[in-house]
Amino acid sequence: MTPQHHDMVPDQAADPFGERSAVLVRKPLHLLGARIVFDSNSRELLQLVDAAYAGLPRHRLSAKAPDLHVSLRLLSPGKRGEPPPLALLHGAALLGGATRCSNFVTLSPRERSALVVVPARMLRFPYHTRYESIEFAVFTLAARVQRLVPLHAACVGLGGRGILLFGSSGAGKSTVALHCILNGFELLSEDSAFVAANTMLATGVSNFLHVRAESLRWLGQSPLAAAIRRSPVIRRRSGVKKFEVDLRGRFFRPARSPLKIVAAVFLSAQSAGARPTVTRMSASTLSTHLTNTQAYCTALPQWQPFSRNLARLGAFELQRGRHPADTVAALRTLLSQHP
Repeated sequence: MTPQHHDMVPDQAADPFGERSAVLVRKPLHLLGARIVFDSNSRELLQLVDAAYAGLPRHRLSAKAPDLHVSLRLLSPGKRGEPPPLALLHGAALLGGATRCSNFVTLSPRERSALVVVPARMLRFPYHTRYESIEFAVFTLAARVQRLVPLHAACVGLGGRGILLFGSSGAGKSTVALHCILNGFELLSEDSAFVAANTMLATGVSNFLHVRAESLRWLGQSPLAAAIRRSPVIRRRSGVKKFEVDLRGRFFRPARSPLKIVAAVFLSAQSAGARPTVTRMSASTLSTHLTNTQAYCTALPQWQPFSRNLARLGAFELQRGRHPADTVAALRTLLSQHP
C-alpha cells in the first residue's frame, strides 16, 4: 500500500503519502477504557492486534469511551546494495516518512491517533512488534487522552477491589500474579496498570502472563503446568526467556471491569522465612519508592492527586514467605482489611 516513487521526486507524485490507498479496517476494540479502531495495509499486522487484544473484557472508566485511531503500516523490503529511499506514509490523519528498514511510532493525543510503521522483516519477530510498537502506541495514546497514570505494576483484586503490586525485576510479580488467579483473584495486569487519579479506578490488559520456567516448580505436574509448558517462549531484550501464557484460556480469570484500588504493595526480593511479613510504609517512604520506581509518571499533571490518594489508602512492603501461596494469603488479608 506504500506508494512506489522510483526516481520521481516524492512531492511531485499524485499521491505521495498514500492517502488514497485502500486499507483494511478492523472493527473497534474496547481497551483501557477507550474504543480503538485499527486500520492497516497488512493482514499480518491486524492478526497481531487480534492475538493481543481480541476477546478481552470491556473496561469502562467514564460514561463515554473516547474514540482512538491507530494505523499500522507495513513497509515492503527495499532493494539491496543501495541506501533505502524515504517512503512517505499516511495514517490516522498523520503524515510521516521512513526508510524501508525503519520502524517507528508517532502519536498525537490531541488528534487521538497514532501511526505505527513496521518494516517487513519485523514480521519475523511478532512478540517484539506487538510489544514494542503496537502496544506502545495503544498504551501511550489511551493513557494520554484519558489522563491516566501509567504504572509499571501488576494489579490483582477481589470483588471489584484491587491492589497494585510494585517490585523490581526478579521480585516475583508474575509468580505472585499467577498464584493469585489460581486462588480466585481477578487479574487486571501483570506488568502495566493504568489508574484514573481522581477515582482510583484501574484498568489494564489481561492478555498474557509471562512465567519463568523455574516458577513452575510450585505447580508440580498439574494440568496447568502442562498447559504453560506448551505455551510459546518469548525472549526479552535482556535475554531472559519466559513462557507467554494466554490468559484468555480456561484456567484464568481476567478482571471483567476496572478495579477500585484500595492499597499498594511493594514486593521485596527478601524472604521472610516461614510466613510473609507485611509492614506499613510511611508517607515519605512511599513517596521515595514511587519516585524511584515510577520516574516517568512523576512529571505528569495527574501524578500529584494520584500519589496523595495512594498515600491516604495505604502502602505496604511485603517480604515473601516460603511458598507463593503465603504471599497470596497475605494479599487476601490486606484486601479484607480495606473495604
